[in-house]
Amino acid sequence: MSETTEKIAVVTGLRTPFQKLGGAYLASTPRQLGGWVVKEMVERCNISPDSIDQVVYGQVVSSPEAPNIAREVVLGSGLPVGVDAYSVSRACATAYQACANVIQNIRSGQCQIGIAGGADNISDAPLSIGKSLSRSLVTASRARSFGGKMAAFRGAKLSDILPKAPAIKEPSSNYTMGQAAEKMAKENHISREDQDAFAHRSHKNAAHAWEQGWFDEQVINVFPAPNFKAVIQDNLFRPNSELDKYKNLKPVFDRRHGSVTAGNSSPLTDGASAVLLMPESVASALGYTPLGYIRSYAFHAIDPDWQMLMGPAFAIPKALDYAGMKLSDIDLIDMHEAFAAQVLA
Repeated sequence: MSETTEKIAVVTGLRTPFQKLGGAYLASTPRQLGGWVVKEMVERCNISPDSIDQVVYGQVVSSPEAPNIAREVVLGSGLPVGVDAYSVSRACATAYQACANVIQNIRSGQCQIGIAGGADNISDAPLSIGKSLSRSLVTASRARSFGGKMAAFRGAKLSDILPKAPAIKEPSSNYTMGQAAEKMAKENHISREDQDAFAHRSHKNAAHAWEQGWFDEQVINVFPAPNFKAVIQDNLFRPNSELDKYKNLKPVFDRRHGSVTAGNSSPLTDGASAVLLMPESVASALGYTPLGYIRSYAFHAIDPDWQMLMGPAFAIPKALDYAGMKLSDIDLIDMHEAFAAQVLA
């Protein structure tokens, strides 16, 4: 294989239904979710598993039991065991980074056909213990006498024993994503009414898309343990959303003066996705009609103490510039709606 300047084709993409934290995937693992979606995608494309050169995958919340989830996805999807597989991490843009890596590797000639994607199962995320108890356990493990082991726990509190639920928090600023959204709402003077109206519109749009069957070819059916009942649709949206009821919800992240509520925020979500990437000429030779082509991509970092979720506003102009395009050339912008405040900001 040699370097190429060809357009990179997105041949197809699939995902599992997205489910709320503690829902249908409670007994599943991220590597299972990823394996299911990659296996289904390869079968639907009728592509030889032997032709897959590389899998790049990632998680927002890494699983200690599978630090290289890409490798586990290869093994769980029935791909040849020798397929090159490695994992990446870029917070909420992790799967996007996986795509960028495969594109780079195709262009450099390191692979010809690659799979990129991501899987997260917050329901399966490991619980942690308090740092005080953790230090006591380490000290006790090194103590030689029973008395020394007991002394290690002197001053321990009941609260230290309780497990800590996972939280998506930026460590340098100590902001959760919701707190960051609340900060953006305040600094950009985004009203509660505007946030609620946007969220209501989003729920109605999602319901309409499902009703029209727009996701039928993109979302697979899965049968997770322990009941193995079919999961066929996202359970994140409210088909019967009523705008008037949003005002009854209380702020979550600033209970006295906040405007970000459960109604205008997205929930913690479990699911997996994958795309099949290859040069345009390879897609043509294999008889595929791609969904589209990658013209460019860009990343941009933000000071986490400023407006942490504002990255797309800076990355989009860079991506347009790389592609030699203007915003007026774009017909559709598909934005991840983490919070209404974030998108409106």
